Amino acid sequence: MNVAIVGASGAVGRELINILDTKPFAFDGVRLFGSRRSAGQTRRICGKDVVIEELTHEPGLFRGVDIAFVSAGAGVSREYAADITAHGTIMIDNSSAFRMDPDVPLVVPEVNPDDAFDAPRRIIANPNCTTIQMVVALRPIHELSPIRRVHVATYQAASGAGASAMDELRQQHADIVAGRPVTVEKFAHQLAYNVIPHIDVFTDNGYTKEEMKMHLETKKIMHAPHLEVSATCVRVPVMRAHSEALWVETESPLTLDRVRAAFRSAPGVEYTDDPASLTYPMPLDLAGCDPVHVGRLRKDLSNPNGISFWAVSDQIRKGAALNAVQIAQLLTAKA
Repeated sequence: MNVAIVGASGAVGRELINILDTKPFAFDGVRLFGSRRSAGQTRRICGKDVVIEELTHEPGLFRGVDIAFVSAGAGVSREYAADITAHGTIMIDNSSAFRMDPDVPLVVPEVNPDDAFDAPRRIIANPNCTTIQMVVALRPIHELSPIRRVHVATYQAASGAGASAMDELRQQHADIVAGRPVTVEKFAHQLAYNVIPHIDVFTDNGYTKEEMKMHLETKKIMHAPHLEVSATCVRVPVMRAHSEALWVETESPLTLDRVRAAFRSAPGVEYTDDPASLTYPMPLDLAGCDPVHVGRLRKDLSNPNGISFWAVSDQIRKGAALNAVQIAQLLTAKA
């Protein structure tokens, strides 16, 4: 078993290296790929220094690679997919390039693991980070009573826009403290001491692409075409880990005790909810953690079939790198 990481120098690529360094499944070799700018750099993984190779269209470049984790943007994924999969490599793609293609499975292992084994193009898509953490939390509720609709507001960290966005947030705080003009390049507006109700480009219906991803991807992952999702996605001045406030309507009313029990037994979910001690999930505490943390569970006062809760997850780990590795674990376990 040989694996590769495309986009090894990016935030998700670095997290993939960190996770693979723990040998979460049996593999023999690792190859790293990046742009011409990062080619020649080395990364330490499994006790060895691995040189980043330049990603090119050289025939047979991925021959001998069993699984390639691709996290270099949708444009790169589209351009190189045929090269990566030409000799049997399974491409686990972290971009939006193929997510809604009907012949490409969109997989969250805690929710729809079987879909990973129906990949005729040898491409498996990793969902959007906000969708991943939401569906992991929705699945135990959906099993109690089918979900009709979800309203969600996200509070998305700078890291969702990449390593350079995290650097920009740090720089903005430093500029403000020093009394310098604030640098704004990665975001539409200054993020420090601000929130920006705008992630990705706006579409014709007034929603952003990020919001439409949550709407469309949730239906596909959960095999629930009639499940409706309305999202408002907001960038907040948090360095890492996304938060979501959710309002969920089910076909039948659910007691909070049943929902609590479902959360506590659900794979990939950590239930943390004790208002008396002011204990609930917060991104400050959960950067670098694997589960989706859920709390603030309560009945929706506006809907007899509704419940509300809060979810926090590290979107670089579960929202990207870890989910991709878990897909690989599914594949290798069955091989």
